[in-house]
Amino acid sequence: MPFAVTHILVPLILIALIRDFYLNNRPKKKKFSLHYVLIAGLAGILPDLDVAAFWILNFFGFTLEQVHKTILHSILIPLIFFLLFILLKDNKIEINRYKLKLNIIFLMLAIGSSIHLILDALFGKGFAMLYPFYNAPIGIDLIGYLPYALQKIAMPSLDAALLIIWLVYLKLRHKITDFI
Repeated sequence: MPFAVTHILVPLILIALIRDFYLNNRPKKKKFSLHYVLIAGLAGILPDLDVAAFWILNFFGFTLEQVHKTILHSILIPLIFFLLFILLKDNKIEINRYKLKLNIIFLMLAIGSSIHLILDALFGKGFAMLYPFYNAPIGIDLIGYLPYALQKIAMPSLDAALLIIWLVYLKLRHKITDFI
């Protein structure tokens, strides 16, 4: 199962690449704020908020298996965010001083949480993606195909590789040295 760093960095990197190489290069279009990239990255960890809920529910007798990978790991959550994006598409609702559009925020939440589910399906042993309608686990478990000696270090190695990629990208594309 991917760690939190992977869940945050994958949508962060993907949306940053789309932003930098496509969205901001279109003629006569407004720039796509880096704040949206941050929101997509944070949304990548959103389905794991059920772990935080477990810390409280544990005192009431709930097990991690009863709480984790249930409703927040359902495809329903990204679909709700995407539906809100579509419903608010024509509205020009702007939030805060950065003038972020509410519909784009919902799109970033949909993308980030969808990427979380995709990563869990690829690298995990399975979870009920169609919960509460269908509880059979869905997953490929690509890590299980690795030699046993590599299985334990696969996810930490992926975290490290993604972090290095992100930092190098920031250095090359956004002049991170200005912040050092």
